Amino acid sequence: MKKHVIAVLVLLFALLTVLPAQANVEQPAMSSPVSQTQAAEPKYVFMFIGDGMSHVQINAAQVLKGNKEKGNLSLGELTFTQFPAVGLQTTYDATSFCPDSASTATSLSSGFKTHSGVIGLGIDKQQVGITIAEQVKQQKDWKVGIVSTVTLNHATPAAYYAHVPSRNSYYDIGLQMADSGFDYFAGGAISKAEDGGKKSIYTILGEKGYLVADSAQEILSLNAAAGKVYAQSPRLQDSGSMPYAMDMDADDLSLAQLVGKGIELLDNENGFFMMVESGKIDWACHANDAAAEINDLLAFDAAIDEALAFAQAHPQETLIVVTGDHETGGMTIGYAGTGYNTAFDILENQKLSYVAFDEKFNARLKADSLFSFSEALDLVAADFGLVAPGKTASNKALVLSDLEYAKLEQAFTQAKLPSSQRTVDDQYKLLYGGYNPFSITLTHILNNKAGIGWTSYAHTGTPVSVYAYGSGSERFSGSYDNTEIYHKLATLVGLV
Repeated sequence: MKKHVIAVLVLLFALLTVLPAQANVEQPAMSSPVSQTQAAEPKYVFMFIGDGMSHVQINAAQVLKGNKEKGNLSLGELTFTQFPAVGLQTTYDATSFCPDSASTATSLSSGFKTHSGVIGLGIDKQQVGITIAEQVKQQKDWKVGIVSTVTLNHATPAAYYAHVPSRNSYYDIGLQMADSGFDYFAGGAISKAEDGGKKSIYTILGEKGYLVADSAQEILSLNAAAGKVYAQSPRLQDSGSMPYAMDMDADDLSLAQLVGKGIELLDNENGFFMMVESGKIDWACHANDAAAEINDLLAFDAAIDEALAFAQAHPQETLIVVTGDHETGGMTIGYAGTGYNTAFDILENQKLSYVAFDEKFNARLKADSLFSFSEALDLVAADFGLVAPGKTASNKALVLSDLEYAKLEQAFTQAKLPSSQRTVDDQYKLLYGGYNPFSITLTHILNNKAGIGWTSYAHTGTPVSVYAYGSGSERFSGSYDNTEIYHKLATLVGLV
C-alpha cells in the first residue's frame, strides 16, 4: 500500500510541476487573412463609411460573390470583412431610432447625439462640435481629404466640415466647404452650387485656392504640386452623383481611383485623415435595388484595397476603420415567397441600375406616346432577364408568374401617366414609394425571386458593424454607441 501511495504522490508532484510550465507556453495566434501591426498613435487614418450599410448589405455582397452551388455553399471574401477587429455600433440619434445620415455622421465625426437633419450642431442646434477632421487639421497640421460617390455637400461628407441646423442648407454647406481649408475633395458635384444671384460655390472654391478638375485625364495627372483640389467625377448621374458602379464605363473614374489619387496627394510626413463615403449604397437601398447596392458595395471594397495597400507599406502608422452610418431599406436575405431558398445568381441578369433603366424607359415614353406594355417587356428581357408567362428563359425562375405579370402591367399603366394623374394613395406608396412604378416593381420581382426582401424605402434602426485594421484597431472591437467612434479616434491620434 505504501508503494502505491508513494507512486500516486510522485505522479501528482510531476503533474503540478508540468502544468504551470504549460500554462506559460505562448499559444499560437489565431490565423487571420489580414495581419496587423499595432502601434500607440496612428498618423494616417482612413474612415470608410458605407451609407445605409449594415450586416445584410455586406452579407448580400458576400453571397453574390461566393459559391452558390447547392451542397457546396460559401461566402465570397471582401477585404474589410477579413479585418482582425470587428465591433457593433448603435445608430439611434437624439430624436429617432430610425435616424438619418446628418445626425449619425455627426455622431461619428464629432462624438455627440443630435436631431435628425442637423449637421455638426448639438441638440440645442447652437453648440458647435469641432469634427475629428477639423481637429487634426488644426492641432496636428494633418492634411485632410473628403471623398464621396454622392454630392460633396450631402449630409455625410458635410458632417466632417460643416455646422448647420438643416442638412438642406446646401449653399451654406458649400461655403463652409470652401472655408474648411481641407486639401482634397473628390467624387460627386456640389448640390445647388448657386443660390439666386449669389456667387457659385465653384467660383468661391477657385478664389480660396482650390483647383477644380472634372476630366479623367486632368484628375489622374494631378500631383502634390497641385495644392488644394476638388476632383469632380467626369460623368454625373442622378442629382450630381457619380454613376452607380454597374453603370460605369471605361471612361468613368471609380471610387478606388479617387481614393488612390487622394493618397498620392495627401501623403506627407505629418499625417493625414481621409473620410471616404460610398453614398449610393444608401440610394440603391432606398430604391430597393439589390443589384445596384451590391455592385456599389463591391466598388467600396475595392477602394478599401487602396487604403490597405498604403497601410501595409506603413504598418505601424496607419489605421483603417470601416462602418456604416445606419441601415437603409430593411433589407433581408430571405423572402416569404421563396421560403428557405435563395438564388442570387438571378441578380446577375440585371445589367443596369434602376436610375439608368428609368432613363431608358422615359426616353422611350417621350419618343413614342403609343409605347406598349409588350414593347416595355422587350426592355425588361434585355436589362433584367425577366420574360412573360409562357416564354422560355435561360433560368425558369426568370419567367414571370401570372401574379408578377399582373403587378408589372399595373405598374406600367401608372408609370405612363404624368405624376399628377397617378392614384397616389396608401397602397400606391407601399407598392412604389416615391420611385418609378415600373422600375421599382421590376427590382422587387427580381429581388424576391433571388430571395431578398425589403421592409422600407427609408432608414431603419438596425445596428451596424465596425471593422478595423492597423494601429490601434483593437479598440474598435466590442459593442458600443456610434459616438464612441469619434472618441476612440480622438484618443488614438492624441487630440487634446
